[in-house]
Amino acid sequence: MPCTLFISDLHLDAGRPLITQLFLDFLETRASGSDALYILGDLFEAWIGDDDQSDMNQSVCQGLRQCAASGTPVFIMHGNRDFLLGERFAEQSNTTLLQDPTLIDLYGTPTLLMHGDRLCTDDTEYLSFREMVHDSQWQTGFLVKSLEQRRKIAADMRALSKEKTSDKAESIMDVNQEAVIQTMTKNQVPRLIHGHTHRPDVHELLIANEHAQRFVLGDWYEQGSVLECSPDGCDLQSIAVK
Repeated sequence: MPCTLFISDLHLDAGRPLITQLFLDFLETRASGSDALYILGDLFEAWIGDDDQSDMNQSVCQGLRQCAASGTPVFIMHGNRDFLLGERFAEQSNTTLLQDPTLIDLYGTPTLLMHGDRLCTDDTEYLSFREMVHDSQWQTGFLVKSLEQRRKIAADMRALSKEKTSDKAESIMDVNQEAVIQTMTKNQVPRLIHGHTHRPDVHELLIANEHAQRFVLGDWYEQGSVLECSPDGCDLQSIAVK
């Protein structure tokens, strides 16, 4: 049966080689031959520029390229950790970069794809940070720095983010339900798929007296997480580390 796969929040990092290998195995086996693979943000723990040709980055690009060569189109959306993924990366990995949000026809059902961070409207501090780092002038200024400087800045930003999130209530860092309804209503979709919150679940909604669903993808910290969709529906699954 035809199927389309959705994943997000892998946070690939050289310090977690088992997860990187799990992803490469996933690309070679399960993803190859599927109708399409969508990666909805935070493929990498940090992406400091397309000129960072580390061993891990090159391995991931090669795995994506081989998956695409098998006949599976691979689409990647920016996350809050890898918003600097650019056209050079897309060319090297033979993938297509997506806008956030993106609307697709998923076996006849209009489906909205997002990373998910823009739905966390209660976290105003994060949204201000997001606006800053998505500014083209800020990105240009960052990318002209040396790789060593960028690595240090990225590490400092991750440390600061971890410190700040430890002090925030869990509810603030989750999506705002009204933002979800407004976004789905604006885009006229009965289905939304996103990641970011690391809270895999299927939420049943009622929007304008019509049934709707919100699928939240899981992270890849301790195991893999994939949403498999077919003409019969969608199934959220986990993938064990070998």
